[in-house]
Amino acid sequence: MKSKSLIIYPAGIFITAFCFLSACRNLSSDDYLKRGFINPPDSAKPGVYWYFMDGNIDKKAITEDLESMKKAGIGYSLFIKVNVGIPRGNVDFMSEEWMDLFAHAVREAERLGIRIILGSGPGWAGSGGPWVRPEQSMMHLVAADTIVNGPFSFDASLPLPRPKLPYFGENSLTPELKDIRDKWYEDVRILAFPAPEKKTEIENLDDKAFYYRAPYTSRPGVVPFFLPRDSTEDTKEPAVKKEKIIDLTPVYQGNGRLTWNVPPGRWVIIRFVKRNNGAVTRPAPLPGLGFESDKFDTAALGEHFRSYIGKLIRKVGPRKTSGGGGWTLLHIDSWEMGAQNWSHRFLDEFIKRRDYDPVLYLPVLAGRFYYNPDCLFNRLCIRSADSREKIH
Repeated sequence: MKSKSLIIYPAGIFITAFCFLSACRNLSSDDYLKRGFINPPDSAKPGVYWYFMDGNIDKKAITEDLESMKKAGIGYSLFIKVNVGIPRGNVDFMSEEWMDLFAHAVREAERLGIRIILGSGPGWAGSGGPWVRPEQSMMHLVAADTIVNGPFSFDASLPLPRPKLPYFGENSLTPELKDIRDKWYEDVRILAFPAPEKKTEIENLDDKAFYYRAPYTSRPGVVPFFLPRDSTEDTKEPAVKKEKIIDLTPVYQGNGRLTWNVPPGRWVIIRFVKRNNGAVTRPAPLPGLGFESDKFDTAALGEHFRSYIGKLIRKVGPRKTSGGGGWTLLHIDSWEMGAQNWSHRFLDEFIKRRDYDPVLYLPVLAGRFYYNPDCLFNRLCIRSADSREKIH
């Protein structure tokens, strides 16, 4: 049995080696790699960015561009509408003439077997436009404090929290968009709690609370996303105690007006509102400037796609061709919308996903430390009312 095994084993190696060498010989005789290099398959052909600069678009030039791409072996082009300082042309973005020209580009691409990949919105990479209303836009939860001393009857208007500056600065907004941003807000909650003897704030709050969040590759020293240890060890009661927080929302009259019988002591009243985060389509053509749609809201994002992509689909009627060309995909590029930390259904989604109501922890987003003696190492933590699990 042993010698029989020795005879069979080398024979198996010989047969395997013979098959491998035969395959290599056939591959070489067919010049598979050489033929594929000279005439690459469509799946291996490169693509190009095809930028259209704010109204500078022409039917004849579209055809000539695509025919040049075909001659050069280009397999696909990213059709993106931008404005980078070139003088404006005479064809407004999303006008009937512009959409007719886009349809022409799709038909020509179908004829030539070149795929068209359309940007998800005007500008580099966004999903927004002038059709996005402020209540459909990216949002921040912002807050403003009012300090009062009780006991007395408070009956006054609370200050309206200012919106955060846009990630790319105020100059990214047109005067019209800035006016819309400044006028729009919706109240979320009014909370009050005894004022700590010394106010301490979380460092680098704007990064940690997702008011601003730079990509990790964009600059050194990006702040890690975690909340720090509180400082109760070296100050006397500097932190907010959850059990002392009063939700004043049920007695809030709206429009900033609050009437409340303030208990004895010094109190902090915080007004939380949701506001537009200032993210706009950039660098978009003037007729394509608008707010970025809410990335946490499928309804808002869906409305954007109906107003832009859906309108073009109805106009163009893209179709499948034997050559694989035409409008086939959408393109989303680098993330350049800054960050958002709120949305209309944020509280409901949070409760559904985390199994507790975060309302009494909202002062954390205003930079306030929380004190919880049950937490190990005196770190900030949240205890679920149902599961009693500590979440650090």
